[in-house]
Amino acid sequence: MKYMLLMNYTPVSGVPPMSEWAPEDARAHGEAMMAIHQELTASGELVGTEGLTGPEAAKIVTHDGVGAPVVTDGPFPESKEFLAGYWLVDVESEQRAIEIAARTSAAPGPGGKPVAKEIQVRPVMHAPPDMDL
Repeated sequence: MKYMLLMNYTPVSGVPPMSEWAPEDARAHGEAMMAIHQELTASGELVGTEGLTGPEAAKIVTHDGVGAPVVTDGPFPESKEFLAGYWLVDVESEQRAIEIAARTSAAPGPGGKPVAKEIQVRPVMHAPPDMDL
């Protein structure tokens, strides 16, 4: 079963943005995340992963099907949290997806302390078996 692990950045967590971390802390965090990435790749559980730019580069698009779409900058500056990246995993159970999410949440941050960042675990929807896609 496929699960999307959505990695959020929430400033109220007390952990500053990675751009403010000491280089050795950023390196240790990257190494921990890469170790998990390599393990999931070797086991065949990792489908895909990407980090996302900060919200200052995001665009919000709405369209009513008539005329040109409306494109605005977003999310708005008052947003306190934003999606930082995701991993798409194909695992045997929700429990395994939660285990992976817990490990990524506990990756080291400043001073080696676990960042305890919020990871949202969401099943990927599947089309009904009788539907041709």
